[in-house]
Amino acid sequence: MKINTNGNVYTFVYATVMVVIVAFLLAFVASALKPMQDANVARDTKNQILTSLNITGLKGDAIDKKYAEVITEELQEQGGKVFVANVDGATKYVLPVKGRGLWGGLWGYISIDEDKQHVFGTYFDHESETAGLGARIKERWFQEQFNGKPIFTDNPQQVALTVVKKGQSKAETEIDGVTGATLTSNGVAGMVTDGLQQYIEFLNK
Repeated sequence: MKINTNGNVYTFVYATVMVVIVAFLLAFVASALKPMQDANVARDTKNQILTSLNITGLKGDAIDKKYAEVITEELQEQGGKVFVANVDGATKYVLPVKGRGLWGGLWGYISIDEDKQHVFGTYFDHESETAGLGARIKERWFQEQFNGKPIFTDNPQQVALTVVKKGQSKAETEIDGVTGATLTSNGVAGMVTDGLQQYIEFLNK
């Protein structure tokens, strides 16, 4: 029997078969690539943590190797996971933090000295902040403003470290925000202050 390739039935069957084949191929490729994707995500997270410890410029396997050397332990505290690090013989703690910017999520890592009173380094990233404005929180010049800053003032139960509008920082615990990105800067302020506040019991141990 001759198949009518111009008929609606043929077109429907053909389209259905093609959709099934393409869906199968996409599922197969996704499944095959998942281990590699997971490994890349894990490596990127390690690199972010290392960056918060002011260890930068590493790529590929060097990230995994350095991470294994530096991170000595992972603790589960009330605020969340805490990474214990050894940097040049000194103990540092890395605390993950999350927040909300103008257009989407913010996240980062704040490393602190062994005395739990001062910031050692930071790393911040964003989901979809405006390029050239809020997206600049990912740049090292912004993150390095936090280095050496105190977390508290007189009250050890209340985190004082925060971000203020560019040019308005007065206290040692205030960091200048990004020019023209007030809402993103406010988001970072909340992420830093509220994020660290969640670890207040750990910070006061």
